[in-house]
Amino acid sequence: MAAFLESLPYPPDRFQTAALEAVERGSSVVVTAPTGAGKTLVAEGAVDMCLGRGGRAFYTTPIKALSNQKFRDLCGMYGAERVGLLTGDNTVNGGAPVVVMTTEVLRNMIYVGDDLSEVEVVVLDEVHYLQDRARGAVWEEVIIHAPPHIRLVCLSATVSNSGEFTDWVRSRRGTTELVIEEHRPVPLERWWTVRDRYRDFTHLLPLFADGERGESLNPDISKLLARYRRGRRRLVTPRRSEIVERLEAEGMLPAIYFVFSRAGCEDSANRLVDSGVRLTDPEERKEIRNRAEKGCAHLEDADLRALSYDRWMGCLEAGVAAHHAGLVPAFKEVVEELFAAGLIKLVFATETLALGINMPARTVVLDRLTKYTGEGHEPLTPGEFTQLTGRAGRRGIDVVGHGVVLHSSSVPLKQVEGIAAWGSHPLRSSFRPTYNMVVNLMANYGRRRSERLLRASFAQFQLERSGRGRRGAGRDGLVRHFHRARGLLEEMGYASDWSLTGRGEALRVIYNELDLLLLEAVAAGLFAGLSGPELASLVSCFVFEPRREAESPDRLPTPDLGERWDALCDMWEELADAEEAGGLQVTRPPESGFTHLAYHWAQLTELDDLLEGRDLAPGDFVRTVRQIEDVLRQLRDAAPLLEEVGNARGLAEAAEDALRRVDRGVVAARGVI
Repeated sequence: MAAFLESLPYPPDRFQTAALEAVERGSSVVVTAPTGAGKTLVAEGAVDMCLGRGGRAFYTTPIKALSNQKFRDLCGMYGAERVGLLTGDNTVNGGAPVVVMTTEVLRNMIYVGDDLSEVEVVVLDEVHYLQDRARGAVWEEVIIHAPPHIRLVCLSATVSNSGEFTDWVRSRRGTTELVIEEHRPVPLERWWTVRDRYRDFTHLLPLFADGERGESLNPDISKLLARYRRGRRRLVTPRRSEIVERLEAEGMLPAIYFVFSRAGCEDSANRLVDSGVRLTDPEERKEIRNRAEKGCAHLEDADLRALSYDRWMGCLEAGVAAHHAGLVPAFKEVVEELFAAGLIKLVFATETLALGINMPARTVVLDRLTKYTGEGHEPLTPGEFTQLTGRAGRRGIDVVGHGVVLHSSSVPLKQVEGIAAWGSHPLRSSFRPTYNMVVNLMANYGRRRSERLLRASFAQFQLERSGRGRRGAGRDGLVRHFHRARGLLEEMGYASDWSLTGRGEALRVIYNELDLLLLEAVAAGLFAGLSGPELASLVSCFVFEPRREAESPDRLPTPDLGERWDALCDMWEELADAEEAGGLQVTRPPESGFTHLAYHWAQLTELDDLLEGRDLAPGDFVRTVRQIEDVLRQLRDAAPLLEEVGNARGLAEAAEDALRRVDRGVVAARGVI
């Protein structure tokens, strides 16, 4: 450890040293600290110690983009020959001493019994992701099931119940130390801005009178609002171009401007550039174009036209960009690289950027203090505000970071004060047994041990801590849910008592939210005899989730697919009835909204023809097709296990053909790792 710390360009903070000393003593560790405080250094130090002893280390992240970024960082530290990457999209040097992967990959390795005897340390980056409704259980599964010799380095944003979480990890992993850092290495100044329409002037005032402490509202704001109380229409929310001009004048760029909609990000970037804003000089524009062209060199000309490449490049050259999940990976990676290099001065981003991507800024602007939750607009919590503004202030570059909130007539100043106060989220478990989890527990453990492992979840731990799980918890809780799911699987032919059938073994390698429905469709012959395009089309029904409520197409691409879709809907209704009768959470229905796109993409239709007139972002298209590829690979691998049911013959070959057809163009372009 000493050699690693001596190699740093600056002295480590006390919390970093304390965490690494804990790892050196052979302990697992939970580290919670504000964004930008330097949690990653703890992970890198743990990896370095592991390599120094000749062991292996796994570095897990919640999303592929983070895995790709960490892979590049570690390659720069240790050389490409010593670092691997496993994300589903990419498999690089998987036997390396250091392997970066998404958390699901490690969970799957544990379940199938891969040899992890040489792995000494596993880093769980962004471990607070375990509260995610759809994927959070994966983190708990890893913590519960990872071989006992492995030490965990859990890195989390600031959470209010870090002690409770650490107690649970300790109950599963043995000696575990908690290291908390509450201090930001770069202080954050919070600002409030409002436009005076009559004077055509944008005010930029400190939100709090006592700076970073944030205990006392700035009286100048109250005075300003009181002065114009009768003429309230005089004070309005500033236009984005005015805010950017003021930030540039005050030396507060580069900035991340959070806009809670993808369309809003794109529109803001385009409008700003159309208004004449230019934040770069000729030399910077030349460098931006060179790097962007290099980053997109693997994309075909036809795809670039469909992606509005020229429009995107024009914004980049002006020093402005959008960043959101609807962009294709290459565009996102270029934006991240250019922003990190100081060439892009302003990024309009959705809140997904707050999840770990290394894009620190001098200033963070929040477009509004409310966001749409899917059911309505709700105010941001202090914890969300803290997470978003945590990117402001670059260590070693900025003396102070800036968080800017906009005046809004719909949000009272007192509410603004409460939101902008320091805060943190409580970490809440989202764990529940899935059908895939049930069959893997049955395959790997006996009945009693499976029940003990379920009771070992953070969800059960929190129930017992709250007093709601003390009496009969194993019988009003997760174990009961497990046995209900197991009972349904037995009724449907996936298991007999505690033994799995061929279908049950196949279910072990299906990692899809609609896993049971998918295998039921295989067993019923819904995939039998399909061509590659037809198979890709039908598989899309199991992965596609529209971002907003939308009508399904009246007809599917072929009459045969239409009949199979009708049969699939009937199967889902039967499954939903059985789940409801058994007291289980009902599987969400399949969606046919992507069937035409998947079919014609597999028919080699060009991207610009495919997306013309459709309300679908290119990045969403790419992500959905890659999810289709994941399921096709799973079906290919599961097919030999399903031969006993008679309707899986030829499925592996058809899945392979569909994979070759859809893995092309912008989908096959994985980005520059």
